[in-house]
Parts: sequence; C-alpha cells; structure tokens
Amino acid sequence: MASRRIQDSPLIRRWAKRLEPFRKYPLVARFCTYEVISYLFCGVLTTVVNYISYFIVRALGGNVALSNGLAWVFAVLFAYFSNKVLVFQSHNWSLSAIWKEFVPFIVCRLLSFVFDMAFVLVTVDLLFWNEALAKIGSNVFVMIANYFASKFFIFKKSK
Repeated sequence: MASRRIQDSPLIRRWAKRLEPFRKYPLVARFCTYEVISYLFCGVLTTVVNYISYFIVRALGGNVALSNGLAWVFAVLFAYFSNKVLVFQSHNWSLSAIWKEFVPFIVCRLLSFVFDMAFVLVTVDLLFWNEALAKIGSNVFVMIANYFASKFFIFKKSK
C-alpha cells in the first residue's frame, strides 16, 4: 500500500477549501500554508498538554516550579513527535536522524523553557498575576519562537 501525504487527506482538503477566499490577501496567503496551519494546530494541542499537565500537578500539591517543569517535559515530548510527523513530515526514524533532530529540538526547547519558567515565576510569584493568563501568554511567545527554531534549524529540508 502506497503511503499518502498528510495534505491529501479529506479533512485537510476541506479546511484548505474553506481558507481559499482569504488567499487573495498577501499576508494571509503567505502564512496560510499546510505547515503553518498544522504547526498552529499542533502548537495548540501542545499548549493544552502543557496547561493540563501543569494544573494536574498543581492539584496534586506541586509548587509552581515543579508543576511547570513536569508540564514542560510532557509538552516537549508531545511536540517533538507531532512536529516530526505531522508538521515537518520528517519520516526518517534512523538513530542518526533522530539524534540530529531530537538533540537540537531539546536544546531549543530548553531555551524556551528558561524563558517560560522565568516568566511564570516572575508573573505568578512576584507580580501575583493570574496563573492561567500568565501560562497562556508565555505559551504564545514560546510557540512562535519554537516554530522558527524548528523550521530553520531542526527539521530543515535538505537541498
């Protein structure tokens, strides 16, 4: 059985058809691609994984730092596999390919984790912001930064 590209699925085609009227706007046309839309979709799911994990650990008695740290681990593992398979369609599962992608992925995510941790600790523990809003704000920035890191450094296509 021949493998199908994800873009050929009926669900993706249906959504692409709904977005067609917006393609006449240059800015929308530039960012209304399979890669960007699937990254946003996976990013939202990663954020949900992060968010739910964070509050589950908080509900179990974890402090802000522990909750945020464990939420990050679950979200990064989910993000790696969803980005590899769905967004950037890197289907090479050899150990060398995984090493070349996973290590930079973790390094970039560690950098964004440092930002996330600092942001959440400062806004929640020092400035007494609402935890939910602080997590959402932090995750939006992290999602944008991670897209560019993944696109240009981690899952870049060979020429």
